[in-house]
Amino acid sequence: MNHLRRCVGAAACAVALCLLPAAGQEPARSGKTLIAELAGLEGVDRGFRGAPRGRSGEAIDPGGATRGDYVPGRVLVKWRPGREPALRDLTRDGIPVRSTDRPDYADFSVLRIPEDADAEAIARQLAAREDVEYAQAAYRVHKRLRPNDPRYNMQWNLPAIDMERAWDINPGGTSSTIVAILDSGVAYRSGIFRYSARAFRFGSTVFPALGAVDMTFGLAPDLGPADRFVSPRDFIWEDELPFDLDGHGTHVAGTIGQATNNATGVAGVAFDVKIMPVKVIDGDWDFIFSAPGEGTDDTVSRGIRYAADNGAKVINMSIGRTGSSAPVIEEAIRYAVSRGAFVVIAGGNTFDEGNAVEVYSQIASRINGAVSVAAVGRGLEHASYSTTGDYIELAAPGGNSSQGGTSAEILQQTMDDEFIFTFEQGLSRYRAPRFDVFGEFFFQGTSMAAPHVSGLAALLYEQGVTSPSAIEAALKKFAVDKGAAGRDNEFGFGVINARNTLRGLGLAR
Repeated sequence: MNHLRRCVGAAACAVALCLLPAAGQEPARSGKTLIAELAGLEGVDRGFRGAPRGRSGEAIDPGGATRGDYVPGRVLVKWRPGREPALRDLTRDGIPVRSTDRPDYADFSVLRIPEDADAEAIARQLAAREDVEYAQAAYRVHKRLRPNDPRYNMQWNLPAIDMERAWDINPGGTSSTIVAILDSGVAYRSGIFRYSARAFRFGSTVFPALGAVDMTFGLAPDLGPADRFVSPRDFIWEDELPFDLDGHGTHVAGTIGQATNNATGVAGVAFDVKIMPVKVIDGDWDFIFSAPGEGTDDTVSRGIRYAADNGAKVINMSIGRTGSSAPVIEEAIRYAVSRGAFVVIAGGNTFDEGNAVEVYSQIASRINGAVSVAAVGRGLEHASYSTTGDYIELAAPGGNSSQGGTSAEILQQTMDDEFIFTFEQGLSRYRAPRFDVFGEFFFQGTSMAAPHVSGLAALLYEQGVTSPSAIEAALKKFAVDKGAAGRDNEFGFGVINARNTLRGLGLAR
């Protein structure tokens, strides 16, 4: 899968990675086991690190359909009420269904089909039936990359949306508001957990199985304390331990809620809200550890519903995909909005690669109470990578290294790549990863823009604007118009302005 983490100087290319059984070893079993609880222990903070460690830019991709546009072997179907047919009837009608099940937090069924079957063709066949509301393949979803805190002066993005005067009105929100982060997980707790790593090939190199490895996880030092995290859920591993094995979700969480005015590290927008980590995206190590789930539409849909059902008032989705439609996601977002959750979705990073339509963002533009977000750089110009289209609704700082270099990106704390992606350092230095070593890193992408909007939405909620559609209306009304007058395809209704939006409620400060 393609890493959308923006690594300075790294060229993007795909290299095949395949899992291989190690000689004389039984296949690794998926799962993670608690070895030791490290309650209250923070990770190691290495301070400012700048750009992520010089990664090769190569992305793990085992080749074949299992990591392609959709996951083979299943189709997502919503039957019309009371009209779900028996499996034998589907088989009789030429649809090769082996089994069906209804997962939790879903209003759709998952039909299991042969691995070599064309899931898109079968979905079209099902969608044409009178007893079907919709049917789709299980399309893969990807991450959407791109003040007394000592490095706040490097966070140009917060003054750019007038956060300092906004904090005079609402200093960081309160713990009564929950923001859900649907992503690769969050560094939200400490402990030692046992995983099992299989052999795999990365590029032309075969890396041996590590077998059972005990890995240390740390709470991000500038994101805690541990009790601010509520209702964690992992839909990749199907448990309540949504560890971030990538770093993307932790960086996103920092923009929303990094501890602020604590004389440490960097700042965040809504630094006193509760954070709900919901893992719906799998990373390289999830794959190597044989995680049972993958980041597909059905996984994300369940995560959206879970967040809404467990008290989230804002849902941040710095994820997305291009390609075919996603009715299963649209219904989940509509459900979340109906439950009072405001949904924020990254607008996509494909402008300089063909400007493909972002499916999730396009959905957001059709729903009052959900917004799609483009990225701007330090000068509030359109970021060179930020996808454009008639579905873009708002813009926020996402960074633009093409105009300003690395320091024009977004700085937040996350895990240190040097200790995570050890397979990129060659066979002689390959070792088990560590997830307890942190630093402040610059990333860029609409993934970084979206959490600015989510943090501001949380502050609006605190001010009494609790309707998702009203939050959307306020954000648009007080955005700073950029580009062509009125709504346009680069900036939507404009770049968010935190102080004007909060002050628009009639507050005098």
